[in-house]
Amino acid sequence: MNRIGTFLLGLLILVVVMASTMFIVDERRFAVVYALGEIKKVIIEPGLKFQLPPPLQNVVFLDRRIQTLDSPETRPLFTAEKKSLVIDWLVKWRIVEPRQFILNNGTDIRNVENRLSPIVQAAFNEEITKRDVRAVLSSEREGIMKGVMKRLADDAKSFGIEIVDVRIKRVDFAAAVTDSVYKAMVTERNYVASNLRSLGKAEGEQIKADADKQSVVMLAEANREAQRIKGEGDAKATSIYADAFGRDPQFAQFYRSLDAYRDAFHSKADILVVDPSSSEFFRVMRGGGGSSAPAAPARK
Repeated sequence: MNRIGTFLLGLLILVVVMASTMFIVDERRFAVVYALGEIKKVIIEPGLKFQLPPPLQNVVFLDRRIQTLDSPETRPLFTAEKKSLVIDWLVKWRIVEPRQFILNNGTDIRNVENRLSPIVQAAFNEEITKRDVRAVLSSEREGIMKGVMKRLADDAKSFGIEIVDVRIKRVDFAAAVTDSVYKAMVTERNYVASNLRSLGKAEGEQIKADADKQSVVMLAEANREAQRIKGEGDAKATSIYADAFGRDPQFAQFYRSLDAYRDAFHSKADILVVDPSSSEFFRVMRGGGGSSAPAAPARK
């Protein structure tokens, strides 16, 4: 019984020792084998690997995937014309030399990020100070990113990493400058709006003046046409009257007498001072004739 227990215990110890000598390396990581505190080898190929049991050898894994470093702070940078800008950036990097990486930074990725951030900030500062605001905001942004990436290349090699990409996420004015910039923009927009309103008012007055002018011209032409038509009508009426009166002079005299009576008796309040027996005005009413129409009597 004691032999069986001893055998099982020995087998268990053997299994534990064998398990401690095996490890798996996948495609996402490097394996760094330490022997008594020194780097023995770096394993890049994925698969099942073996080592001496601890503490003779230990294995540390490093992530070989692309990492992202964001700007940790937003300190202002000054352009060539001394304008203050705040730039948010990111850097894509990855480990390419695990041994160099561990010698300079240890096994914690945060160590290399803490050392890399001020270097990236300084590279951006050197690129920004050579350009003005317009270039930074629009035309030369790509050139700035390429310049920063080129400046980081040598430092990246000393860290055992490779800079994959550098990107500018946001460019803005510093808080102290933003208000003045916005006020200048508002002033400019108000000036443009005022000019547009003035131009619109002037064009409106011009359109109104043209419309009034056209109205006057159209009314004058309409009045002229109306007078012409009226004159033609009056001429035609006069011709008709003359023709009718020429055919019957007595009827013409009678018609003119009726017109004189209509003008004389226009209002009920009119008072006529006449002598009906001898007045020429009432000759037609008395049935008498004459060579001319009666004259209208005086009114009081």
